[in-house]
Amino acid sequence: MKTELIIAGFGGQGVLSMGMTLAYAGMLEGKEVTWMPSYGPEMRGGTAYCVVIISNERISSPIINRFDTLIVLNQPSLDKFEKDVKTGGSLFYENNNIINSPTRDDISIHSILGVKEALQLKNAKIMNMVLLGSYLELHPILEIDSIIKALKKVLPKRRHNLISVNEKALIRGADLVRLNSIQSNFSDITVDSLI
Repeated sequence: MKTELIIAGFGGQGVLSMGMTLAYAGMLEGKEVTWMPSYGPEMRGGTAYCVVIISNERISSPIINRFDTLIVLNQPSLDKFEKDVKTGGSLFYENNNIINSPTRDDISIHSILGVKEALQLKNAKIMNMVLLGSYLELHPILEIDSIIKALKKVLPKRRHNLISVNEKALIRGADLVRLNSIQSNFSDITVDSLI
């Protein structure tokens, strides 16, 4: 098993911490990992992205140009990285922050209401965890328990009180994908098939 993903958005949206959390969780499960962050000098409000590779075997290079999955939190990042998802790959995007939806038809595309769900959980900063939960539901490369343990390493001690709401966001993200899948299955049923 080897998965290569890129997470991209504005600085301050939790892009780098989402990638770091995946990397720590992978290490906790004994997997080989790389985490390569990239951000502009302005950081908060500027563009930021990170590349994460998780594998059961040694990783030959952390530098890649094509990805299995893109998790994107803003329009400029979608515009920049959509073309780099491998055919048959996955794209998860935060619905509220994207004006022009992805256009590719050779990958699976998942629109996630991350901001809306985070606000319902009364913390806008956990939007990234909603998307991560959605991703892990469809690509269970790591256990949710490992993600929670990793958050204890990634978040500073003064923010450990937020771990339980982050866990709720992960679970809610997984629920959203399951609900969308059920609704899609119902929409595939025709009147003829019911008769």
